[in-house]
Order: sequence, then C-alpha cells, then structure tokens
Amino acid sequence: MGIYEELQQRGLIAQVTDEEQIRELVNNGKATFYIGFDCTADSLTAGHFMALTLMKRLQMAGNRPIALIGGGTTMIGDPSGRSDMRKMLTREDIEHNAECFKKQMEKFIDFSDGKALMVNNADWLLNLNYVELLREVGACFSVNNMLRAECYKQRMEKGLSFLEFNYMIMQSYDFYYMFKNYNCNLQFGGDDQWSNMLGGTELIRKKLAKDAHAMTITLLTDSQGKKMGKTAGNAVWLDPNKTSPFDFYQYWRNVADDDVLKCIRMLTFLPIEEIDKMDSWQGSQLNKAKEILAFELTKLVHGEEEANKAQEGARALFSGAGNTENMPTFALSEADFENGEILVNDIMLKAGLISSKGDGRRLIQQGGVSVDGAKVNTPFDAVKKSDFDKGYIIIKKGKKVFYKIVIQ
Repeated sequence: MGIYEELQQRGLIAQVTDEEQIRELVNNGKATFYIGFDCTADSLTAGHFMALTLMKRLQMAGNRPIALIGGGTTMIGDPSGRSDMRKMLTREDIEHNAECFKKQMEKFIDFSDGKALMVNNADWLLNLNYVELLREVGACFSVNNMLRAECYKQRMEKGLSFLEFNYMIMQSYDFYYMFKNYNCNLQFGGDDQWSNMLGGTELIRKKLAKDAHAMTITLLTDSQGKKMGKTAGNAVWLDPNKTSPFDFYQYWRNVADDDVLKCIRMLTFLPIEEIDKMDSWQGSQLNKAKEILAFELTKLVHGEEEANKAQEGARALFSGAGNTENMPTFALSEADFENGEILVNDIMLKAGLISSKGDGRRLIQQGGVSVDGAKVNTPFDAVKKSDFDKGYIIIKKGKKVFYKIVIQ
C-alpha cells in the first residue's frame, strides 16, 4: 500500500485535482509540496496538527515538504471561514510569530540536508509592484468566479473588504512563485481552502502551461473539525508555556466518543491494521481509545516523558489511580487568605483560569466549577485553609481543565 492509499484509509483526502497523477507523485516520492501557515499568533495550535502530521507522513514516504510561513499573507488575513475581519498585525509581530512557528515545526519535519524547506512569502510578496502584479496575474482571475468561491460567502454577508478580496490572488501567487523557484508541484490545505488552492493551480497552468496539482486534507466530523484547537473557550497551543502538556493531554482525552477513532486514524502514526481492530470498540473501551489518542499526540508534541507524566496525572482524576504530582499547579501565598479563607472565584483569577471576576461568576452560575469534586454553587463560595489538609485542593473548570492549588 502506497502513502496515497494510506491517506485515503485514514480518511484524510477530501478532493484532488488529478488523482492518478497525484497518486503517482506521492507514492514514488516525487512530490515537492507545500502547506501554508499564517502567523496570527506566537504558537501553532491543535488546529494545525493535521497539517503537521500530514507533512511528516509524506516526508517519511520520500516526498519533500515546504513549510510556507505566511509573513506576507498574514498582513492581509484569510477570509476563509470568517464572519469578521482579522486583526491587523505589525510586521514585527508577524516576524516574531514566524520564528516561534519554526521551532515548533522542527519537532515534526526534518529540515536537514535539504530534506525539507522553510520559506517565508514575505520575501517575495512584500517586494511586488502592484501594477506589475496586476499585469502579470490579474487577467488570469475571473471576478465572477472569485465571488462564487466558498471562502468568501460568509464574509459577503457582512461586507468583504477589498483587502481580503486580494487574499486569493496572493495565495495563488505563492504557489506560482514556488512552482517556478522551488519546483513545488503540489499544494495541500484544509477543504475550506479549495477555492484558493484552485486559483494557484490554474494560474500556473495559464501562465506556464505546465502541470501543477492541488489536494485538500479533510477535517474531522463537522463538530470536531469546527472545535478542533479549542477547549473551554481557549486555544489549545503546541507551546507548553501556553498549554501545558497535561492540559494538552486532557483535551484529547476528552474528545467525543464519536470522534476518538477518527482522530486516532487521522492524527496518530499507529498502524492501520491496529486501528482497524479498534473499530468495534464500545463503552469503556472508548475510554481506553481516548487514552491512546491523548498519549500518542502528547508524545508527538511534548515527548514521551511529558506524555507519561500527563497520563499519570490524568488517571489520578479519571480513575483514582496514580498521583497528582504532574498536574498543573498554582501556589497561593498566606497573604491571599483573609480570615483564613479565599473565594474560589479569586483563586481562579489568580491562577489564570478566568480572565475576569465576571467571567468566573458566569462560569460558576452555569455550574461549570467544582472543588475536590463538589460543585461551587455561588460566586461567594470560599475555601478555608483547613480544606488544604492533604496539601492541596483541585479546581475543575468545565469538563476538561483541572488545576491543583497549593499554599506556598
């Protein structure tokens, strides 16, 4: 079985331009392919995970990845899947974010000896002359076709800016430029990127009369795909300083029953034959599958040692086994207590579990907070020093976030 067939069995391929040609390219290690990453934050998230594992799979099969850092396109902002305009970042912010991305990508992709490339589209996009760009590629794009593109539909309802309208042309130009300068013959992206990807493919064919190909990776189910990368209202970051290995493990340990086997198939490197045996798993076996998923993905991002620690900490919560040593911990000081007690809401604010006291009040009123398994009923509920007789308390926020609170 070639890598193309494996991607199909894992449910990763949504649509392609020329299936037989792409199959021949990737199965024989002849693809130089790219995936783009706009630098809208200083860390990649779980939402980028599928792209990173896909690049790793294809490189292991002999193909050459190009990680395209969107230093230029980030200055415009992709309207795909958006109902509002993205925040405008400074060039300094974008350059900082790009450096952070590079460090994280190196955990997945081997850039040594030219096995992969990392390029930044700011190197060519920011030097373009607007009139020259219009003359070179403008005639290759139909405005009527662009307006019908799925990536613009949501934005059209509230108003699509001319700035964002240019994003498709810039992304298309990326593929055109890399085809000419890096022999890049294939682009990958999420299925919401299909219109933009086709734009690049057609631009190459119209300007250069040569073969270029596009292939989208599918998302998971609609529910998991839309929330992938989010937990308890916050992004699930790959940076351990923003999302701890324990919280990262917890996110995957808590995926829905209907999604766990899809995630294992799409995101882990377990053999297909081993995963196929799990297809009949039900009930408590799905909890075992969730542990497998969480461990494998935490190991990929943070290493086996951190994955083991996270698993041990999680088991202490789910089954009473193990210990709490490796749970995320926040230390209160003696000065934090007034008359020997402190509001739970104040603890959450100090620990960074909420952004404001109002946020905490709403969460508590919705029944989303507990202390040592007991629900916090009002924003005025407090814990006493005597509640720390075992050395700590555990605050649970929502279904997935656990923090061990100690007194320093």
